[in-house]
Amino acid sequence: MSRRSVGWFWAGAVAVAGLLFYLVSDVLFPFVVGLVVAYILNPLVDRLAVYGLPRWLGTLVVGSVFVLIAIAAVLIVVPPLVDQTIDLAARMPEIVEAVRLRLLIVGDTIRERIGPENTAELEAFLTRQVGTVASWAAGLVGGIVGSGFAIFNALSLVFITPIVGFYLLRDWHHILASLDVNVPDAHRAEVHRVAIEIDHRLAGFLRGQGVVCLALGTFYATGLTLVGLDFGLAIGIFSGLVSFIPFVGSISGLVLSTSVALFQFSDWTSVAVVVGVFLAGQAIEGNFLTPWLVGDRVGLHPVWVIFALLAGGAVFGFVGLLLAVPAAAVIGVLVRFSLERYRAGPLFHAKPDA
Repeated sequence: MSRRSVGWFWAGAVAVAGLLFYLVSDVLFPFVVGLVVAYILNPLVDRLAVYGLPRWLGTLVVGSVFVLIAIAAVLIVVPPLVDQTIDLAARMPEIVEAVRLRLLIVGDTIRERIGPENTAELEAFLTRQVGTVASWAAGLVGGIVGSGFAIFNALSLVFITPIVGFYLLRDWHHILASLDVNVPDAHRAEVHRVAIEIDHRLAGFLRGQGVVCLALGTFYATGLTLVGLDFGLAIGIFSGLVSFIPFVGSISGLVLSTSVALFQFSDWTSVAVVVGVFLAGQAIEGNFLTPWLVGDRVGLHPVWVIFALLAGGAVFGFVGLLLAVPAAAVIGVLVRFSLERYRAGPLFHAKPDA
């Protein structure tokens, strides 16, 4: 089989796999979460296997501890979080109206300084931009909620994900061995090298970014609660968990908390303190958490990360958001490998005809 035939074969295989993934994306959520959990917990099971513990028993021990920790976290955090979220949604019209009135006062001051004509142009521009952003955000959130947090997916996350995670974790090495058998002997060394690099980048990113999100959520929730902001726990946890999307978690949390602060506090000092909590969180993340825990493990520019997240969310919904950065990291490794082979090949070093 010629190189061109091999290329067409793999291109067709990737296209078919992408089509199948798109068709079943609505039911993939519990399986994707189970795969991520198994991937993260696999090193712990391997460590227990080194001490002579059977694979199935190590999987049972690690999985049980993980489930108990998850249940404890849910029982402690979820009840007040749900209460605050419901209360925040119910009072959102009041908050929006209060923010509008506060901004009108500021607008009057600006209008006196820049004149009526410039004020009208500024208001028209802001109205257009706010409408565009609101429509985009509503469409994105609607797609995520409709595909990722439907009742079926919520129930399957509780009942199916632990089963999927257990079997994947127990048979992890058997699955890898069955895949390795199908690799041609002539290319096995290169495939292993690429697979090791992909594993290194994915493991570093998933574990590091997970710790960053938990740390930011804890920091924001604690800081906003100490400041006395209403719904501080819900806003802080939401901002931390969404921080895996660059800038979205911090910006959305900042806008939401500032709006609540404008509604709750009459003085600007308290509002400034709320803003300071988010600025401090961004400083800690950018200078300490992300460089130490994540670094450059993904090997992708932030612009490409944002593009991957938006594209994944638009096409595959919430599952696409979960898989966007890992998929982009894998594609990045494959592209770098292809460029490496290209630079080492005759096409790159060919001399032009006279």
